[in-house]
Amino acid sequence: MTMYDVVGLGNAIVDVISAADDSFLLEHHISKGVMTLIDGSRAEQLCRAVADPQEIAGGSAANTMSGLASFGAKAVFVGKVKADRLGESFQRSLRALGVEYSVEPASGGPPTACCLIVVTPDGHRSMNTFLGASREIGPEDIDAKMIAAAQILYVEGYLWDTPDAKSAIANAIAVAKRAKRRVAFTLSDPFCVARWRDEFRALMADLDILFANEEEAKALFESDDLDRVVQALRLWTGIAVVTRSEKGCVIVRGDDTHVLDAVPVADVLDTTGAGDQFAAGFLYGLTHGKDLAQSGRLGALAAAEVISHYGARPETSLRASALKQGLL
Repeated sequence: MTMYDVVGLGNAIVDVISAADDSFLLEHHISKGVMTLIDGSRAEQLCRAVADPQEIAGGSAANTMSGLASFGAKAVFVGKVKADRLGESFQRSLRALGVEYSVEPASGGPPTACCLIVVTPDGHRSMNTFLGASREIGPEDIDAKMIAAAQILYVEGYLWDTPDAKSAIANAIAVAKRAKRRVAFTLSDPFCVARWRDEFRALMADLDILFANEEEAKALFESDDLDRVVQALRLWTGIAVVTRSEKGCVIVRGDDTHVLDAVPVADVLDTTGAGDQFAAGFLYGLTHGKDLAQSGRLGALAAAEVISHYGARPETSLRASALKQGLL
């Protein structure tokens, strides 16, 4: 018996979102369209520089869990915060969305993580992340009973950068496998893939579902040819989902391949969280009896909703939208 649909394991981060033009990126030496890891002093500097910031509890896997909750799923998030103002805000935010969160906050060590997200007029987001307390997650934070009680364990690739977090992932995957649960993994970022390519390739033996955008998938297989990447994924035994922004997505399971269109969006305001919400829709489909194509369409719907406004989480009920579109 399962109590939950998905347990998500990832970095617990408070997003600080601000709109700015390209000149701001140049002035403050911010790399456009990618995630850059920064230290605490750099985080303070950038937070002082941005105008009218909006604070929202975030992090890739936490965003996905919020999307699942918006569909009506039973979702749990596992990530580490400190017992400080931002940590308390993070916990309240998740629980208010209907996501279960019960990890004990750290009493000492670095402050709760934050991510400064600068959104330019073209909708691209440039992320500057201070990992803070999120790096403190370890095997002791893994609740084996909770992992075993979920249909799917969903793991954020960004966590792989920290040895203790890597141990926590190994612990969680071992628990899920013993309980005969499925394991999903998101590659998170092309630079993250470049750092850990060989280990990610080896990890695929323990995975059932892999999420990647096109650039991440190409980085994983060291190829600029998407067709070759798809052919390589066909040799894998799991389900691979490759998202391609406005070009839609490709879903591969052996010889079963689906090429799906994106849901049109009249005005793209912020691409933050598009991949996270696609994963939410897809995982909701899989945990509720939908086939690969149907799950992909739910993912596309969720991604379209989140890029139509600022922020990485749904502002309208994804379940209501899916019902209106006849997807549920």
